Amino acid sequence: MSPADTPSPEGAADQAAEEAPEKAPESAAEPVTAPEPETATGAEVAPEPEPVDPKLQVLIDSLRERLGDGFVASDVVGGDLWVRVDVSQWRRAAEVAKSELGMDYFCFLSGIDWLPNPLLAGRDVWDPNPNEASEVAADEPVGTIHTGIAGGDTRFQVFARLYSTRTHVGITLKADLDDESPTAPSLTSVYRGADWHEREAWEMYGFDFEGHPGLRHMYLPGEFEGHPLRKDFPMLAREVKPWPGLVDKEQIPGEAAEPDSSDAVASEPVSSEEGAAT
Repeated sequence: MSPADTPSPEGAADQAAEEAPEKAPESAAEPVTAPEPETATGAEVAPEPEPVDPKLQVLIDSLRERLGDGFVASDVVGGDLWVRVDVSQWRRAAEVAKSELGMDYFCFLSGIDWLPNPLLAGRDVWDPNPNEASEVAADEPVGTIHTGIAGGDTRFQVFARLYSTRTHVGITLKADLDDESPTAPSLTSVYRGADWHEREAWEMYGFDFEGHPGLRHMYLPGEFEGHPLRKDFPMLAREVKPWPGLVDKEQIPGEAAEPDSSDAVASEPVSSEEGAAT
């Protein structure tokens, strides 16, 4: 290269200045691609809750005002109102619902056992040759308890459905019960129809209802032990032959065994007409 072709320092600077704008968009494009709002917040924006029907909001506000700290939580799902109260305010919540909120109709009362159980029907398939790999260890954790609408902090919950025949609006009350001694005040003094519902919950779940006129068995024998609707109730028939089991027929004790079909055919008498035909 000749000295004439060598660019001067001024010319090199001008050439660099002309090339600089071509590289600028690359550096300028970096902030555009970076998700600045997400990195600033670190989480997605939660969706706004659905607006609550004004009629249901009145019920929520009234119960919250009357129960104070006994009002634990509320939720509206599919236009239906659920309210969780402290068990100490269980009867008081029913009184307010009936006398002040117009819930004149008692639908039902029952219980829930939220204990997860992987051995329930529909999850196990009977295997005639079980092996250790397919069996669930007795001390294996059963999972996390999820307590449904309006939440919960315990394994057992009692709930009652109330309804207004005038406004055609209903409410479901629920309360957490103690895991070791599930007990709630009886609603029979507020709703007479709660009588046998509480007897059923006492029989099937082992829930005690303070103030009930007479908790006694409805379906089970008086000497029956255990509560069949608890998730940890041992199903002995399932342990002997898990669902769906075999399609067979067990002999009733004291009953003569039925002959095989082949023996029945061999011992069947032949009529004279059939003998003549042969």
